[in-house]
Amino acid sequence: MNSYQAEWEELADIKRELAERDWFMGTSGNLAIRVDSSPAAFLVTASGKDKRKQTKEDFLLVNDQGEAIGETHLRPSAETLLHSHIFKGSSAGCSLHVHTVANNVISELYGDTGVITFKNQELIKAWGKWEEHDSLSIPIIHNHAHIPTLADAFHPFIKEDKGAVLIRNHGITVWGRTGFEAKKLLEACEFLFQYQLTLLSLTNTKSILKGGVIV
Repeated sequence: MNSYQAEWEELADIKRELAERDWFMGTSGNLAIRVDSSPAAFLVTASGKDKRKQTKEDFLLVNDQGEAIGETHLRPSAETLLHSHIFKGSSAGCSLHVHTVANNVISELYGDTGVITFKNQELIKAWGKWEEHDSLSIPIIHNHAHIPTLADAFHPFIKEDKGAVLIRNHGITVWGRTGFEAKKLLEACEFLFQYQLTLLSLTNTKSILKGGVIV
């Protein structure tokens, strides 16, 4: 057994649960969990794997630059540099990146504004927002194809040990102090996105109702 077996099993459990939600379509998405802090080292999903499967090659160990530690034929996920910035710039323990229809559509609808803000919605409590007039704002950044450029755009938003950033028409990256917290925050975000899309759809439908008939 390796020295990071507990972290491996925790990340595998998260991957299994998110896969059951169909959040890894077409091998998209990637996950990471910290195994050391001085310097940062973490497990990250291997590139191109079917994340519905559970295998001994699901993850590989990388250093704080996102480079594989030890000999391996596996390649780190494309967005590993984002996870690297998170672990170097905060004390977060886990970082999750998924592509869903809801987060892609939300990022496009609000992309020109560069942020989406939720108010008067119960699930912002997942973020410690308990007061009646609290709000949650999630930044939206441009989807740079060049990963180092994307990472540079992402980096300024790593301000705490938990956070979330939408990448326009790409996906969302969420991080937290533990695997449980990161998953909780991701679930809350996806609920809020689906809520907003449903609300917009119903509002638009209502606006064109005349005499009970959609025209």
